[in-house]
Amino acid sequence: MGARVSVGGIGKGTVSALEWDAPVMEGSQPAPSRAVGRVCVVRSLYFPRDPKSRREVDALIDAGHDVDVVCLRRGNEPLRARYRRARVWRLPLEHRRGSLTRYLIEYTVVLLLATILIGVLHLRRRFDVVQINTPPDVLAFSAIVARVFGARVLLQLQEPTPEFFATKFKASERSRMVGLVAWMEQASIRFADFVITCTEHMRQTFVGRGAPPWKIAVVVPTSNENEFNPGTARRRSHDSGRFTLVSHGSIEERYGLDTVIRALRHLRDEMPDIRLQIYGEGTYTATLERLSRDLGVKDLVSFHGWVSVEELVQAIADADAGVVAMKRDPFRDLTHCLKMYDFISMRRPAIVSRTRSVDDYFGDDALQKFNPGDEHDLARAIRDLRADPIRADHLVENAAKATERLRWAHQRNFYLRVVDGLVAGRSDSPAFRSLGEASESAP
Repeated sequence: MGARVSVGGIGKGTVSALEWDAPVMEGSQPAPSRAVGRVCVVRSLYFPRDPKSRREVDALIDAGHDVDVVCLRRGNEPLRARYRRARVWRLPLEHRRGSLTRYLIEYTVVLLLATILIGVLHLRRRFDVVQINTPPDVLAFSAIVARVFGARVLLQLQEPTPEFFATKFKASERSRMVGLVAWMEQASIRFADFVITCTEHMRQTFVGRGAPPWKIAVVVPTSNENEFNPGTARRRSHDSGRFTLVSHGSIEERYGLDTVIRALRHLRDEMPDIRLQIYGEGTYTATLERLSRDLGVKDLVSFHGWVSVEELVQAIADADAGVVAMKRDPFRDLTHCLKMYDFISMRRPAIVSRTRSVDDYFGDDALQKFNPGDEHDLARAIRDLRADPIRADHLVENAAKATERLRWAHQRNFYLRVVDGLVAGRSDSPAFRSLGEASESAP
């Protein structure tokens, strides 16, 4: 069955999710969950715009669970909506990046509103599991009413928040602010019945700060192959004289697109037909547009804003390579960027900046790597990739092999095992506790 979309998940305009039939790949559906229950997924972001939450909700619905989603409201989205068989409840608040004070105010308001809404919903629906998708870590405590009345709490730590705050606000890791954030991280872990996170590096970091190893498992945020499926988007006629790079997602300084634009300056004379297609929005867009004008490469760069999933998938299929130019810092040394897996899933070569977590999961024979923030090394990586199409094909094949065990088809089954155990009330059993050591996501 194909997609029937009333409003695209990451598309332009209002995302109402009043009707969204996610695309389904033949044979991709998991067997029904052994322990079907009522699950509430909470995310301090927009749904179904957020691909990570959308992928998990799809898995829960396909497994037979009765699902509610609590999220933020973007623009004029309705406060109540439907996504497939899930009920969507939106808090009347938009996420805005800004100062530390802005973050603290937003997180406090979200916590208060979510606590009230989840409490009311639980008294009506009696959730078996409340899944909290951070950030912020403190959002875990929005499930306190549900937990008191019997629900189990699954905490998904998507970011190492102390490292994020230290990097974003240029604070010392020994500062009081970062220390308080680290304390809240550990308090959230203690409050939850079980925790999942994105990389083994993050898991080891949480354990190193005091979390019990059995309580944390790794579910790597690889792409939803129902959406990023090369079989549904064939490459259109290709201009052999043009070399197209694509990047997508939030446009913020830490994602390093300024490095890509600076690299174009060094390549335009020898590669006059190189192009960079950027999809997404963010606070750094205007800066990048100004930079492309100042460097004389404005004609090489196109900004498309948010587009539908289908448009994005087609753009990746049409590109020669995807680029992930993350700047390196203690935060990014622990995490992976989801867009990297989108390129791998779409069988496009990925040009990726080196970080510790990327190097530990992928060899140089799977990704075209360059030194973070180094426009000259990125130009070298692009130049070498275009000059050697055979190597580009080998990168695609090796990246697919490296991610085989990390594919969402496998990660989904492990994720559902965790949910099954919590629904069945087995979180204290030795078999369930062994899940923290059983995830197959270590590099």
